[in-house]
Amino acid sequence: MRHPTHILVVNGVKVRQPVFVLGAPHSGADLLARALKRSPGFHLTMGRAPVARVVYAFARKPSIARSGGAPRVLRDVLAEAWQVTPGACGECAAPCREAGGLIGNGGAGPCALEQVGSGTLERFGDASPDLLYSAPVLLQAFPDARFVQLIRDGRDVVADMLTDPAAMAWFKPHMLTEDTEFPNPFLGVNAAAHRDRWKEMATAGKSALRWRAAIRLSAVLRKQLPPEQLLTLRYEDLHRSPADAIDTVSAFLDAKISAIALYGASAPKVGAWRRRLTPADLKIVEKVAREELKRLGYQQ
Repeated sequence: MRHPTHILVVNGVKVRQPVFVLGAPHSGADLLARALKRSPGFHLTMGRAPVARVVYAFARKPSIARSGGAPRVLRDVLAEAWQVTPGACGECAAPCREAGGLIGNGGAGPCALEQVGSGTLERFGDASPDLLYSAPVLLQAFPDARFVQLIRDGRDVVADMLTDPAAMAWFKPHMLTEDTEFPNPFLGVNAAAHRDRWKEMATAGKSALRWRAAIRLSAVLRKQLPPEQLLTLRYEDLHRSPADAIDTVSAFLDAKISAIALYGASAPKVGAWRRRLTPADLKIVEKVAREELKRLGYQQ
């Protein structure tokens, strides 16, 4: 069923076909966001605090995302995040500011000011971490939205998660409370009966559960959305041939996306899990995510 289209005007520009970048943690969404953010006509945000609060509320409590008012809430916080004002970038997280070229430039902003002044701002988007869990709500809020999802080898994802304090913070035992809803795709736990086992699991296993659940959500999106609304891109292709990958994104979005921002960026290496994961960690990752790794061609 198609949801009604809502007219949203931000900075005097009607929001049409907003772009949302999705993926499991450390799947490369931030790199693609960097390219989009530095492309003419785009204003893309990443992790603005009000947006993050809503996204994580939906992720932790899926029943909230299913409520009738969820699309309006998400649409409202994104409309606010997309406002271009002199002090707007001061509220952005460091990754968003860096992606916009503000760090090292005196922190001046906003990053889209010149586009607004010249009347060339045309597209809006967001690449906040864990936006994947809000994809169904985003589609209701913006029926003409365009989604680009990044897929990456789960072993490399886990290797990066294990060194990321923000990712590790979600794995503390108190994160699975008595009022946690199941199944819980955000943590990758399917039933309340698995709560104690999850709490005792090694962090590599918990990370693999998050990747596995994200991959399954991505597969659902591929079945539900037509090809003109969803593009699935492998991180390995983005890393190996940035120009070709960005050409694919440009064709999908019917917009000129610049690959220049990807060159020289600190991009995680492909296959780094071979030296970064301990034998014990690799064993549990491949046990938890064996089916998805094999289906995606990462484990022969």
